[in-house]
Amino acid sequence: MLHIASRSAWAEARTAGTYSAESLASEGFIHFSRWSQLAATAARYYSGVPGLVVLVVDPEGLDVRVEASPSTGESFPHLYEPLPVPAVVDVLPLEEALERAAG
Repeated sequence: MLHIASRSAWAEARTAGTYSAESLASEGFIHFSRWSQLAATAARYYSGVPGLVVLVVDPEGLDVRVEASPSTGESFPHLYEPLPVPAVVDVLPLEEALERAAG
């Protein structure tokens, strides 16, 4: 599963040991996408935002729930706890991740 984050937020998470998106405090979970959903998610929420990376996460052992989005009707993975840094198996620049997702 994938999460789009700013480079600075990811750098802070590496120091802290966990990553907590703003949505964890405001909505109770961190939003994730699948590879097939990445381009639409990036276009919908991050168009023109510089300095983004994609966290590639191994969901094993995490409190992940797949739930429908009220805005799109699609189901997306949600994480109901801070993301432990060791669960991130790769970090890609957004552009590279989009190319990988397309191809």
